[in-house]
Amino acid sequence: MPINAHPEFLAVEKEYLMAQTIEDKIEKLKRMISIAPSHKGAENLRAQLKTRLKKLIHQQEKAKKSKGAAKKGIRKEELQALIIGKTNVGKSSLISVLTNVHPQISEIPFTTKNPVIGMMNYNGVNIQLIEVPAIESEYYNKGIVHTADLILILVDSMEQIDEIKKRLENVSGKILIIFNKIDLLNNFEKRKLEARLKSQKLNFVMVSAKTGENLEQLKEKIFASFGKLRVFTKEPGKAKSEKPVILEANSSVKDIAEKIFKGFSKNVIETKIWGPSSKFPGQKVGLNHILKDLDVVEFRTR
Repeated sequence: MPINAHPEFLAVEKEYLMAQTIEDKIEKLKRMISIAPSHKGAENLRAQLKTRLKKLIHQQEKAKKSKGAAKKGIRKEELQALIIGKTNVGKSSLISVLTNVHPQISEIPFTTKNPVIGMMNYNGVNIQLIEVPAIESEYYNKGIVHTADLILILVDSMEQIDEIKKRLENVSGKILIIFNKIDLLNNFEKRKLEARLKSQKLNFVMVSAKTGENLEQLKEKIFASFGKLRVFTKEPGKAKSEKPVILEANSSVKDIAEKIFKGFSKNVIETKIWGPSSKFPGQKVGLNHILKDLDVVEFRTR
């Protein structure tokens, strides 16, 4: 209790101690400074209050910058998947081993405060992965989750699945369950877990971000969950392209021609195709031919 503090100061001090937010604490501190005892014996008190105020203002500015960064627009790539889950399930570890980014990894809860963006390559296809801050965190951004094409729910217990899915009732993206930390399970426990996940008819994969177990299977599952096609192109007499064109399921030759020639598919005079949808290598097909994943298409134009 300050020396010779008057009742008004003590009342505001009590309000300061009961304040729940930084904003309220700053407001009460400013009031306390303005009405603090002015005699020489209270100099230390006034200095302490000003130091405390300075620290709180710094915390407030830091929090605003952090939240502002979290709300900045994220450029959405052609294929985008979000990694969500509770704190300490391994989200940062997973995006680190799958992509080119290396976020801070810690056992301290709620380490991630802003979305972490990385790019995963799967057989020539680039997939944008975004780690979202923990779903129970104040930094969790449900806005970006509602616009995602694919949501990767990362869990390390069965109970977390229903708990998180209840918070995703209005999302439009597809869902893939990733059960992490299977390095902690023996073979019997893994088989039992797999049976439980299958019994719930979930789209899932069991992995260990720590040991790398089933990560290649996970990459395949992630791409398959988008329901897209990879179609390669080639010029006459040359090898196929290294990077495929991404198309919707049941796309036709005309669809890929429109995408490549920017609306000038009418300039195509001949199309040859190799791969799953062809009856034989180099089959000539029309623009209405339906493509399959990993087809190779060659165009001759006017």
